[in-house]
Amino acid sequence: VDPDKIAAGRRQALLGETTLLTEEQMAQVLQSFQEEMMAKQQEVTAKKGEEAMKKGEEFLAKNKTQAGVMTTPSGLQYKVIKEGKGAKPTATSQVKVHYTGTLIDGKKFDSSVDRGEPAVFGLNQVIPAWTEGLQLMSVGSKYMLYIPSAMGYGPTGNPPVIGPNEVLIFEVELIEIVK
Repeated sequence: VDPDKIAAGRRQALLGETTLLTEEQMAQVLQSFQEEMMAKQQEVTAKKGEEAMKKGEEFLAKNKTQAGVMTTPSGLQYKVIKEGKGAKPTATSQVKVHYTGTLIDGKKFDSSVDRGEPAVFGLNQVIPAWTEGLQLMSVGSKYMLYIPSAMGYGPTGNPPVIGPNEVLIFEVELIEIVK
């Protein structure tokens, strides 16, 4: 981009003079620029996704060797902090929970605890790891869930907070099965 040509083009447009480019040419240049920027952004996102995938796999490989950490056949890892005594929800139950979500670097991205209000949702309306993980829990339980990216938000992430292929960590307390 040549700043002098941009300034000249602005001047010509403001004075009503004939511009160096036709409207069609300007539209083509703008479209090419937008396509180039999109391609660069996709490249950056793909690179971040590859890095997150590698770091996530390393984290999960190390984490599964930690005391008390269990791994389900799907790859979900969990650790029981407190075992409850109540009923267990089904895949279609509506539940009330308190939770705190972090990335593997410890960055907190969401917390019902911080908001001071438990969350209520259907287990068929959340990421697959939550559907599976909460069915392991009895009412009154508190678990740590270590979620592989494929069971979370996958390669798209949940921008701007959760990048592509991020492993997620949730501390979840099952307060109630609403229905």
